[in-house]
Amino acid sequence: MKHILLMGLAPLTLMTGGHSAMAERPLKDISELSDMQRYVTQHDGTERAFDNEYWDNKEPGIYVDVVSGDPLFSSLDKFDSGTGWPSFTKPLQSKAVSEHTDTKLFLPRTEVRSSNADSHLGHVFNDGPPEHGGMRYCINSAALRFIHKDDLKKEGYGEFLSLFDE
Repeated sequence: MKHILLMGLAPLTLMTGGHSAMAERPLKDISELSDMQRYVTQHDGTERAFDNEYWDNKEPGIYVDVVSGDPLFSSLDKFDSGTGWPSFTKPLQSKAVSEHTDTKLFLPRTEVRSSNADSHLGHVFNDGPPEHGGMRYCINSAALRFIHKDDLKKEGYGEFLSLFDE
């Protein structure tokens, strides 16, 4: 279902209840999201480059879907693409995201959405670091919640602690 966000009007569509099959975490009530989080995840929006929470975050941890809490990306796969958005070479788990052709602009692009909550995350491009597969997942910070490695167990993501073993 496509939604249009008219400037100055709050979105009217709300998602309620449900569970994420991937992690069995409850979906966040869409009305609890910030305006930017709702604009990005529910209305396929894009936040401003270099003016978002995680574009230059270098802390170790994982990034989860702000709606479902599903694990999406790791700081170990994050790189500085110079674009002003968080960029990753790959998702944490291939099943965590789905890819779709986006023809909203003049050239087709590949949109990235979270698999369970169907949140718009951003786009994927084939101009990433060649030594890491050549992909660049350009993701909106507003679609993500960062969980520091020191908080993984406490937040219920302990299975990802081993990624950060030295």
